[in-house]
Amino acid sequence: QVQLVESGGGLVQAGGSLRLSCAGSGRTFSRTHMGWFRQAPGKERELVATISWTGYHTYYADSVKGRFTISRDNGKNTVSLQMNNLKPEDTAVYYCAAGNSYPLALNSDYWGQGTQVTVSS
Repeated sequence: QVQLVESGGGLVQAGGSLRLSCAGSGRTFSRTHMGWFRQAPGKERELVATISWTGYHTYYADSVKGRFTISRDNGKNTVSLQMNNLKPEDTAVYYCAAGNSYPLALNSDYWGQGTQVTVSS
């Protein structure tokens, strides 16, 4: 069974930091682009960041550029998202995803179950 499992969400004050991690199992993701989406209440799911399978290329939504950093460890089958200077508008459920499109699209092949990030003002 192929799975992506996120961890690291939680409650943080504005200006704080969180690190999300996603562990893949059931297959290797070393040749698959990976990334993070988020969905706030009442809003559509949106792409936050993508990292190419090589790790050499990254893509960020304009709203998180300069604050979020995506990284991956192909040996451990993991992808992480370091989130700094968090804002209340970053509050959402964050989903790990993997697929063949760069940047990742909503029709990505694999999805995690999501982890809640709440930023208080």
